[in-house]
Amino acid sequence: MQVSVKRLALYPLGVTRSGQIRGALLSPVPRLLSPSTRTLFSETGVWEKDYLKETRRRVEEWWHPRIMAQWQKDAQAEGSNRKKFYVLSMFPYPSGQLHMGHVRVYTISDTIGHFQRMRGHQVLNPMGWDAFGLPAENAAIERGLDPEEWTKHNIQSMREQLDNLGLCFNWDREVTTCLPDYYKWTQFLFIKLFEAGLAYRKEAVVNWDPVDQTVLADEQVDENGRSWRSGALVEQKLLTQWFIKTTNYAKPLLDALADLPEWYGVKAMQANWIGQCTGCYFDFKLKVNGEETGETLSAYSSSPETVFGEAYLAILPSHRLLHGTSSVRSALEKAFQPGRDSLTEVTARNLFTGREVPLVISHKEAFDGYLDTVIGIPDCSEEDLSVATALNLRWTTVLKSNKDDTQTLINSDEFSGLTREQAFESITQKAREQKVGGHLTSSKLRDWLISRQRYWGTPIPVVHCGSCGPVAVPEEELPVTLPKLPSLTGKGASPLEAAHDWVNCTCPRCKGPARRETDTMDTFVDSAWYYLRYTDSHNPDREPFWKLLVQGLIKGQTFKLADSGQYLKREAIDFTDKEPALRGGGRVEVTWEKMSKSKHNGLDPQEVVQQYGVDTVRLYILYAAPPEQDILWNVKTDALPGVLRWQSRLWQLVTKLRGARQPVDVPCPSLLKNKELAETKKIWENKNHAIQEVTSHLTEDFLFNAAISRLMGLTNTLSSATDRVVQHSVEFEEALAALVMMTAPMAPHLASELWAGLCQVKNPISPLLQHGGDVLQQFWPNVDPEYLNVPDFVELSVLINNKACGTVTVPLEVSKDSERMQQLILESPLGKQLIGERGIKRAILSPRTALINFLIDE
Repeated sequence: MQVSVKRLALYPLGVTRSGQIRGALLSPVPRLLSPSTRTLFSETGVWEKDYLKETRRRVEEWWHPRIMAQWQKDAQAEGSNRKKFYVLSMFPYPSGQLHMGHVRVYTISDTIGHFQRMRGHQVLNPMGWDAFGLPAENAAIERGLDPEEWTKHNIQSMREQLDNLGLCFNWDREVTTCLPDYYKWTQFLFIKLFEAGLAYRKEAVVNWDPVDQTVLADEQVDENGRSWRSGALVEQKLLTQWFIKTTNYAKPLLDALADLPEWYGVKAMQANWIGQCTGCYFDFKLKVNGEETGETLSAYSSSPETVFGEAYLAILPSHRLLHGTSSVRSALEKAFQPGRDSLTEVTARNLFTGREVPLVISHKEAFDGYLDTVIGIPDCSEEDLSVATALNLRWTTVLKSNKDDTQTLINSDEFSGLTREQAFESITQKAREQKVGGHLTSSKLRDWLISRQRYWGTPIPVVHCGSCGPVAVPEEELPVTLPKLPSLTGKGASPLEAAHDWVNCTCPRCKGPARRETDTMDTFVDSAWYYLRYTDSHNPDREPFWKLLVQGLIKGQTFKLADSGQYLKREAIDFTDKEPALRGGGRVEVTWEKMSKSKHNGLDPQEVVQQYGVDTVRLYILYAAPPEQDILWNVKTDALPGVLRWQSRLWQLVTKLRGARQPVDVPCPSLLKNKELAETKKIWENKNHAIQEVTSHLTEDFLFNAAISRLMGLTNTLSSATDRVVQHSVEFEEALAALVMMTAPMAPHLASELWAGLCQVKNPISPLLQHGGDVLQQFWPNVDPEYLNVPDFVELSVLINNKACGTVTVPLEVSKDSERMQQLILESPLGKQLIGERGIKRAILSPRTALINFLIDE
């Protein structure tokens, strides 16, 4: 089933995982109101003139449950005839406590969700939990707990925190990766990959964390060779592991990037991770003393069209074949000579060409920095030619040079006579058809190693039979659920080995004795497909995105001893001088870094929200920087005071309109004079400009900071309106209504109360204030059609030294470009006559009116 949806994927950068349980965030504290306590308009019908801290607290306390309830009610009532919009934010690991990175990403997704619902869409903004993994298992080991209970407790705690932040999710679509009804389908996907030959098991030298006792992916090892979680030095270990053949899809993945929009450098990062797909692997069968060992080895060639000219197969000294227990190892060790290329008695038969070549142990430590097995082809590599010559090897020449500087193939079976380009396509295609290689990939991409030697993960649905080998569990027997273990130690082999009743089973194929696979899957397998499960989270039988939005980090100020690099608590710093210093003496290094408890620069969202309020924190996060940029959290900067002032100014505008519309003050637009009519036109133009700009920012570039700036500009325009315009103009009323509606997705509690105050204005002129319903139930304001039909040219007033000198007709599209405006005016008859060659000190183009003022030498 395909569902036509527009989707927005939101990915936070630098989301950390923690194993601590904390209490619920922002649990409302009941207060008893004394007779003198100020109350809220929505409760009493009495409007407070000022937006004070206590007013803010009461506003959020009142509107929080109502907004949450209305979202759920609308979600249940929405029909299928509405356009669909999917807002997907990365689900968190249930550590037990939100951090400011969570608050940022979910504030953005919540804002987009409210905005799109106001535009008439049926919005899906789901939430779930990346619930398997080492943190829960390690926490269970440390505390003697069941990781399932630990995880469920943390999920409940974090769900309460999300709710208390006023974040509106479609909780009916909630998924949790550690529940059998979810990982049943992770296992189903694995079986499909296994049956297609895309999930396989082989020996490999892997990254081993000696503390967490599990395999790590390359991405989980830092630049110093330490584990991403435990910090232990990673060891190299030979283990039999499960892999997924990602290399088979390298070229399609790389090519598909061209169809995607540019996403903040993500395309370039993805392309770099995949690499240039200029070669492929071919499969070989190994022989020792003429006897096949049963082992298959895949070797890379950067020039697959010349594969019939192969002279040898080369492996590195670190290759798994030299560390295993097979008959190949002894033959290789016998021939190995450190520091030089070593010819061995092991041979390899190419399953595509049918030719047999010797196996060589290279003296190198790496091939192209990534490969450990390559095909030596002297015709297309000086280095390969040197090795083959030095070892006195034989090979077949396969390239013929032509007079036009092209090359064609010879001695290459049916591919002889083809150009290199033609042979490249034909040979790789036939190898794919024969399933012996040929999938175009790079020299750097590796198949995905998914085995993990821990308990708290999705069981791999395979049993090992002495007669049948690895056999997939039948689909009707899924899910293979985790057994309950009496205790976890974190030592030795996989904890599942201890569950004997679970491990020992019957082979589904021959019904003989078998053993279950005791490795579990990497948690990235669970989180690779949850965006699909959200769309139909309860279907027991049983896809890409229009836009990706990544978020930068929220960084805190850190203080370190300059000599040792030791992180210091803020209380240890003396701020009396211009430069921070250590109390008692000592030079301090001040930087901005990703928030972390160990760096003493973290923020507890609970404390921040209690101090400033939910809406203030939302506005700060949206206003402080564009989403992809980092936020340097500093409450003394202009961002936080700015959004605090703006909220008060919005409140004052509603107070201003309510004060101008008392029962006896009946508005009469015909009373407005020319100057006041000009003022209303300016308000009308600024309203439409704001609607146009803010809508664009919330649909195209997601510059929420620019959207808020535009709303602040409209606030300035309305704040400067004269009393008669406020009292008698529909333009002021509609502009203020539009301003409150556009504020609603970003500051829903405040906007809801402002809207309630607006809708109770006496003697309203505009039908906008007569619709009824809360602000988040209103339709997003549209630009007036007349505004879209403005002329293509405008009359620009020209001033010289502050004196009006005439007008010049200029194209509307350049009327805000100062440099182009100067050029047009200087080239006009008016400019030539009045300015000519006189020196221009400065030209000031008004941002609000069609006016330019030249300051020139007298």
